[in-house]
Amino acid sequence: MSSSDNQPGPLASYNIFSADPVLSDAVSREGGDIALLENFGERVGSEEIREWGRLANKNVPILHTHDPFGERIDEVEFHPAYHSMLGLAVESGIHCMRYEQPAGDGAYVTRNALMGLITQVEMGHGCPTSMTSGALVALRHQPELYEIWEPLTVTRSYDPHLKAPDQKSGLLLGMGMTEKQGGSDVRANTSTATPISGGQYRLEGHKWFTSAPMCDAFLVLAYAPKGMSCFLVPRVLPDGTRNSLRFMRLKDKLGNRSNASAELEFDNTLAWIVGEEGRGVPTIIDMVHATRLDVANWGVSLMRQAVSQAGWHVANRDAFGSTLIDKPLMQNVLADLEIEVEAATLMITRLSGAHERMEIDEHERAFARLATPIAKYWLTKQSNPVVRESLECVGGNGYVEDSIMPRLYREAPLNAIWEGAGNVIALDIGRAVSRNPESVDAFLNELERSRGRDSAIDTRIDQIRSDLAQPLAEVDARRIIEKLATTWAATLMVEHGDPSVSDAYLSSRIAGDHGWLFGTLSESCNLDHISRRAVPINQA
Repeated sequence: MSSSDNQPGPLASYNIFSADPVLSDAVSREGGDIALLENFGERVGSEEIREWGRLANKNVPILHTHDPFGERIDEVEFHPAYHSMLGLAVESGIHCMRYEQPAGDGAYVTRNALMGLITQVEMGHGCPTSMTSGALVALRHQPELYEIWEPLTVTRSYDPHLKAPDQKSGLLLGMGMTEKQGGSDVRANTSTATPISGGQYRLEGHKWFTSAPMCDAFLVLAYAPKGMSCFLVPRVLPDGTRNSLRFMRLKDKLGNRSNASAELEFDNTLAWIVGEEGRGVPTIIDMVHATRLDVANWGVSLMRQAVSQAGWHVANRDAFGSTLIDKPLMQNVLADLEIEVEAATLMITRLSGAHERMEIDEHERAFARLATPIAKYWLTKQSNPVVRESLECVGGNGYVEDSIMPRLYREAPLNAIWEGAGNVIALDIGRAVSRNPESVDAFLNELERSRGRDSAIDTRIDQIRSDLAQPLAEVDARRIIEKLATTWAATLMVEHGDPSVSDAYLSSRIAGDHGWLFGTLSESCNLDHISRRAVPINQA
């Protein structure tokens, strides 16, 4: 930067993993592969791959319903940059790593950290990788289908061609649940499934949102004779003919522009049942829980990238006689943002560890049942104000499309909508509290590990015990969830956080010495130290 123009310039290539002040230690505690993540962080932080992310969102998908000769094809055309992003994710095993090693070996923690790094660069391609990873969990309810589809999916080969599944080097799987008359209320769905033979059905109906319609198959819900059921719907049938899935249009979305989201119709569409007829929601819910973890993770990745951009800008921009990061008020804003991101990072990594071990550890399974919707609710919502305030730190340059900030800002609201908006998640937490007492006990035990470390935390834990000792009143759900989330974050901070960051979190989020907006920390906080943790290090 020349002193005459006072423009910081773009954040150059940097190691996204190493630049994070808490991620490496957090992942290490949960058994993740640090060396692999170091290498990946260097790669995805390069200017080349970040340019892929920009191009993939600048050049949106195009739907082609028919070929030049009038034949129905229902294909979506993507920019090469999108294929490059998705290819990198697949080659890195983000869609399948959890199935390559036994539970508890750290593969799922590593995979979730990989997902968090790459979606700092581009979030849209995360949808098909997430759904593919989650779909295989649901397919286990139908072993004969799982035996066919799992080997074709657990490969690290990205094959974008539309062909019969057994003719491809790798597959991606999607999901379609919502319909226009019901939205999140899937029991209001009207799509129907008529049995044929051998577990095969014919579907009629529609889906209002089906993201990543170029996937090779989808898990969908439809009403069979015995009730709502789950079905596998391939785009190409085993004999090589195209299934009658009709893409009606692509959604023109606020954000997530690189990722196609389609309205589709079933027209005598061939499908295979997954799980027991009439048990569609319990069958697909395993996939939903897995994707909820990813959606929460994406909220954290957006926060981290936004605050990194803000940190880089204010550390390299002069104003009113000195660098912005030396100004006490800017330090307050940036420190406040950094505190939120570090707490979020500790939460999502701890939750990744629970998901890693939930198949072999009952405590972790019970803990994850309640902690997952709490994290999904809180982290996806917090990304909105964090990204907005970070954009303001960058100023006018953050408001123009030459910057990554507008894209982060457009992405931020989506994660709170995907896989259940706020009220849906709040109701799910209420069900977990009333129906799964073991999950309440596991969550409380998690909090109790920090008892005695801070009196304000002890008081909060006592309040939460009282709140959870009775059914969660719907009208109070959001208020109590906020208390659950911030108290959980506080316990992680006092156990594993930087002491200055932890003290600031406790004084502001728990003791209440904080305003309504970011930048209202007490002057007693170590603002200079905390704010500088937001500035990316290891510049190439």
